[in-house]
Amino acid sequence: MREKVIEQKLIKAAKHMGGIAIKLVSPGFDGMPDRMVLLPGGRIGFVEIKQPGKAPRHLQAARHRMLRRLGFKVYVLDDAEQIKTILTEIGGDAG
Repeated sequence: MREKVIEQKLIKAAKHMGGIAIKLVSPGFDGMPDRMVLLPGGRIGFVEIKQPGKAPRHLQAARHRMLRRLGFKVYVLDDAEQIKTILTEIGGDAG
């Protein structure tokens, strides 16, 4: 499954839960995750979307570690089957 298809499924699932999955654009701060997921109740998580089997680049992995050290949840999504689990972990019922 293509990365874009997985991304669209994430956006739809977050919306179904009453949240949003915002595309992150960080000029001057490369390597940030692709999407910031905001769910009801003030819950937030970051999602890096990759093609199936692909790993984050070195800079992306470093940004993920930085965000985790700050206390944020960060996920690498490479299979649409992971979406429900990720959204549940971020803090909602992915129903």
